[in-house]
Amino acid sequence: MKQKKHKVKALSISFLVISTFLAACSNQDGPAAGQKEAAKEAVSTAGASDVKVTNADPLGKYDPPIDVSFVRNLSDVVENNVLGVLKGETFEDNRWSRLYKDQLGINIKNSWVVKGNDTSEQYLQKLNVTLASGDLPDVIPVNATQLKQLADSDQIEDMTALYEKYASPLTKQILSQEGSGPFDAVTIDGKLMAIPQVDSSLERAMFIWIRTDWLQKLGLQPPKTMADVQAISKAFAENDPDGNGKKDTFGLGLTKTLWGGAMGLEGFMAGYKAYPNMWLADASGNLVFGGIQPEVKKALQSLQNMFKNGELDQEFGTKDGGKVSEQIASGKIGMEYGEQWNSIWPLQLNKNNEPNSQWRAFPIVSESGDTPKVPLKFSTTKFFAVKKGFKHPEAVIKLFNLHLEKNFGATAEFDKYYAPPEAESVWQLSPVTPAPVKKNVEAYRAIDAARKAGDFSTLKGEAKTIQSKLDDYKSATKEGFALWGWERIYGPEGSEGIVDQYDKNNQFLMDKFVGAPTPTMVERKSTLEKLMNETYTKIIMGGSVDEFDKFVKDWAKLGGDQITKEVNDWYVKTKK
Repeated sequence: MKQKKHKVKALSISFLVISTFLAACSNQDGPAAGQKEAAKEAVSTAGASDVKVTNADPLGKYDPPIDVSFVRNLSDVVENNVLGVLKGETFEDNRWSRLYKDQLGINIKNSWVVKGNDTSEQYLQKLNVTLASGDLPDVIPVNATQLKQLADSDQIEDMTALYEKYASPLTKQILSQEGSGPFDAVTIDGKLMAIPQVDSSLERAMFIWIRTDWLQKLGLQPPKTMADVQAISKAFAENDPDGNGKKDTFGLGLTKTLWGGAMGLEGFMAGYKAYPNMWLADASGNLVFGGIQPEVKKALQSLQNMFKNGELDQEFGTKDGGKVSEQIASGKIGMEYGEQWNSIWPLQLNKNNEPNSQWRAFPIVSESGDTPKVPLKFSTTKFFAVKKGFKHPEAVIKLFNLHLEKNFGATAEFDKYYAPPEAESVWQLSPVTPAPVKKNVEAYRAIDAARKAGDFSTLKGEAKTIQSKLDDYKSATKEGFALWGWERIYGPEGSEGIVDQYDKNNQFLMDKFVGAPTPTMVERKSTLEKLMNETYTKIIMGGSVDEFDKFVKDWAKLGGDQITKEVNDWYVKTKK
């Protein structure tokens, strides 16, 4: 089930943008100020060879062609839904590899390929072995901790000046749409040590997904305060919403991991102004860790009350997302906090089993009833570093340029390179897959404007493709029924409409720390996260709420205080 979740999420973020909206962010065109200063220096001739680059421009072609090696994963989505339906294309030889060869003179080579998602144990183990061996491919995708380790051991290239010289205006525009954060994350000792593949923090916004057929049956209204959320949860657990005469339903779905894009606690906690897993600015302007703030204690007390009342599964501490999704599918849970794609997974599973069930996303609410802040963590998790000594480190930037141009630029061929009807995830055949960060909400805005005008003929690219799915949903066919999840995202009551509302109301609260992991984070972060999650779970399941105070002290002693110092040292430097 876990793989199915990833598979569907990948689909949910694949129909995302129309390029005409990109100009909204054109005032930002590059990395942070410190990087720009470094880039003013003359670009050295390091890496020069007999290979020529046409005009040395962002889309210039190497002649003769060059080889660029990667390490890759082959996901179920690509294997089954793309390569499984395309003729004459393989993971090694396909429309993207041919495009890069024909237009850039770059031959994509895979040092190794692991089947499965890039979060799978097999992939991560293989990647760690590669990093430990020192036998790196020319371009390697890494997370923040791995990047820091490679930079500290002098195994990767400084990309600062190369980015300024070779990144196209479109690439600079798109990679800076969330500000300097992506570049701060890959800047080590003042040097840009990788190219960040920007994901959308905006699309990690939380909603309350509620079974509205249960609301109607029990005579309840959508929540406006956290007290309303608790009242709905209590009613769903006690008042037999499924009508089977048994007390076998739960108010709120929750997994053992506590956090994440589905069935997590980020949105619930935010209702109490509690923001675990984030760094926040306090009244004095210093950064503090959200997971140890007193507001968390109050939220945990509320969750404990819900647990004691039977509104949470008494065994949630042993159930992962797959197990909880099975409970949702079987109609035993009526509410969960999650991201915009939750209607596709896990909620579509319930719709399949109970066609008369109905779910809807609602904005998160606060304890006071005031407009709450919606927490957003910096979500760029993949950085492309270049092996030290590779003759053409700028090649990865050119790949970024062409991928963005053919999907979202003036010469875009959306139906060929991004989402052709027969293979909607074909963009994933490329080894790099950058994309605009507001693509989902921009597509929604275009569709909503067309819907209100009663004229869909003006829709283009992605918005047009999504609207075709909404039209198919209305067809009342078996195939159309399977698109219910899409209608719950982009329809008149869709979750993207709430993203639009959040954005226009300036409700987002961004994580203040977006730098590379500090030395103590590398050493102690996983231990501290485990301690926090275990303490929270223990309290929710009936332990003394005062355990939170002990956790705060232990967190500080076990490295938290030192991490806080290092985070604030970084923060002071970034504000200069």
